Amino acid sequence: MENGGPPPLFSFGVIADIQFADKDDGFNFHRTRKRFYRNSLQILKNASRCWEEEEEPERRPAFILQLGDIIDGFNRELSASERALQTVLDEFSSCSAKVHHVWGNHEFYNFSRAALFQSALNSRDRGERGAEDEGGEEEEEEGGGGRGEEEEKENSLEEVYAYHFSPHPKFRFIVLDAYDLSIIGRDKSSKKFKQSMKIITEYNHNEELNEPPAISPLESRFVKYNGGFSQDQLDWLERVLTSADENEEKVTILSHLPVHPYSTDPVCLAWNYDKILSMLQAHNSVVCFMAGHDHDGGYHMDTYGVHHLTLEGVIETPPISDAFGIVYVYEDRMVLQGRGRISDRVLMFR
Repeated sequence: MENGGPPPLFSFGVIADIQFADKDDGFNFHRTRKRFYRNSLQILKNASRCWEEEEEPERRPAFILQLGDIIDGFNRELSASERALQTVLDEFSSCSAKVHHVWGNHEFYNFSRAALFQSALNSRDRGERGAEDEGGEEEEEEGGGGRGEEEEKENSLEEVYAYHFSPHPKFRFIVLDAYDLSIIGRDKSSKKFKQSMKIITEYNHNEELNEPPAISPLESRFVKYNGGFSQDQLDWLERVLTSADENEEKVTILSHLPVHPYSTDPVCLAWNYDKILSMLQAHNSVVCFMAGHDHDGGYHMDTYGVHHLTLEGVIETPPISDAFGIVYVYEDRMVLQGRGRISDRVLMFR
């Protein structure tokens, strides 16, 4: 694709739901879909080789987006979480580009939130702005709350894995924490765990909370393996997007969970997808929302011109195929060159 035209401004690699485990092939929670645990590492090797084979500097990925679920939850049962993670990270290290890691449900099946912040899966650099870096002065200037209230908000944001970075002038990428509100990865005594339990049990009355509620397709999203975005994180995102609008930047947002019902099976949506969706549509800077989680993948361009791209999962990709891609970024579009199950797409900017 795009042969003979001007070179891209930059490019990046994409891959989702590797879910590696050193175990025989198996099935999903409902035993309806086959999973290829060891082969997922081979697909990552194929991806690494592809990303490194690009000879032209503008076409070689400047960074890689790993959209969550890097290893499978079975590793916890096998007492192999650290070993499995290191195996996958070693393969990523064969790439010269930095890897930006998004956290999914399987990260929290294997590790606590505190452990993840201390691990190599915390890919935020010191120079990259995180959720806890912004907004404190604004509230104080506007007279909002006392010092105790501010400290509570700051502590809340420190627990959020969200940050943004700019790989090229006028382009910004935002990593979101889709399990900020969740009953996995949160201490049961914490305020956010209690808030999350209240949210999920309002809709899901099953004893097993991984079983979707049989109310309506959209409400099937209220399951244990999903999560949501706290109001603090949404407020932070609003500030980042407002700044991006003012600076005329093009923004791509990254999350493990999709947020548009037409880009995924509803059972894979973020709990409060509607809140974040309306925010994205209110900011002209937003051009794309990338996610994983739904192993079948999906795509939808909404009426505001925002592309919602859900990447097919490596874990359910058979050995005869692949599931990764390279995205080439131009002034007016992004061009996804997919491999295997991932389709080629041209994403025009609004």
